[in-house]
Amino acid sequence: MKIVVLPGDGIGPEIMAVAVRVLEAASKRFQLDLEIGHDIAGHASLQRHGATVTPALLEKVKAADGLMLGPMATYDFKDEAKGEINPSKFFRKELDLYANIRPARTFPGMAHRVGEFNLAVVRENTEGFYADRNIESGSSEMLITPDTVISLRRITRLCCERIARSAFDLARTRARHVSIVHKANVLKIGDGMFVDICRQVAREFPQVRVDDFIVDAMMAHVVRAPQRFDVIVTTNMFGDILSDLTAELSGSLGLGGSLNAGKDHAMGQAVHGSAPDIAGRNIANPYSLILSAGQLLGWHGQRKNLPAFALAARAIDETATAALQAREGTRDAGGELGTAEAGQSFVRRLLEGRCR
Repeated sequence: MKIVVLPGDGIGPEIMAVAVRVLEAASKRFQLDLEIGHDIAGHASLQRHGATVTPALLEKVKAADGLMLGPMATYDFKDEAKGEINPSKFFRKELDLYANIRPARTFPGMAHRVGEFNLAVVRENTEGFYADRNIESGSSEMLITPDTVISLRRITRLCCERIARSAFDLARTRARHVSIVHKANVLKIGDGMFVDICRQVAREFPQVRVDDFIVDAMMAHVVRAPQRFDVIVTTNMFGDILSDLTAELSGSLGLGGSLNAGKDHAMGQAVHGSAPDIAGRNIANPYSLILSAGQLLGWHGQRKNLPAFALAARAIDETATAALQAREGTRDAGGELGTAEAGQSFVRRLLEGRCR
């Protein structure tokens, strides 16, 4: 498996260094023969190449099997004409990474705000209210007069069908329950079509239980009793907000893995930002990228029918559980270790097979 690594901005290089060591350890233990190539995006690329991402980098990523993207200083990149392109948006759009899969679960030994739970948000990733990715070129957000803005939302049958199928495929491997989240009481045509298509796809999965919730009510349900849910499928913006909420309920945004998957490519990505205020202080939590790396290996194993990759993905997940229970994480995760030290501890556990 060929993986391109882009460290990112702020805390990105620190936590990506840990994620790479974990990938190397997994490759050694499970004989994965990973080929890891390094490149740059974000501020480092803007300074060197005049753009945060380049056509050459895109071709390099397309030739690989997977991408690990570190957190980027997205809010710094405002003018694409000056090369200030949002790398996350760029790769999601150019590689058609339509499914953003974000598991959220509690870990033993950590304080639980709302009790134990284990769910996953499956978020459509390529259209919706996002003005930078739902038309061929330009932006779908328009300044009509100095006092009037119109933002267009795109919902298509293709995107609804494939995100629904991703959710039901995932649910078959979990607790066999899918919850559709929408606002069809107000967005009657767009969200109405989304719900209808999700229910049509559900007929192909008779073993999976299905229900649906209006998005504002869903926020209350998740805060009150996240244990009720297994796989949640929703449109882009609702999924963005809901997956941050569920990750934080698990204990920290730093514990949320994230995979952006398409038909032929996938990208592991931390769910949090670049946190420049703590960069270089060896206190950033590397677990989001570690867990995302595990998801990337699992995706490749499933796609290529390679059991060793599935075993490696499971081992990374189980090692995370054991390490956090032993308080071998950073302070935000109930531990006392720095970024590098948490990574060293994780790698030792993974290589020794100490998942309990």
